[in-house]
Amino acid sequence: MIEGRFGTKGQIYFDIDLVGDDGLILPTEVMLDTGFTEFLAINSQDADSLDWRFCDKIN
Repeated sequence: MIEGRFGTKGQIYFDIDLVGDDGLILPTEVMLDTGFTEFLAINSQDADSLDWRFCDKIN
């Protein structure tokens, strides 16, 4: 079961762990987007600390 909370406008928030290539675990709160678009919005500092690559184009 996932536990979370509702925001002031009905958004659904819950905690997940992001895992970097080096095994670094970064706990973060996320908002569920029910209109899934195959993309993940993430703060650039968090992506950098996980050594994730930024992709600006889909091949």
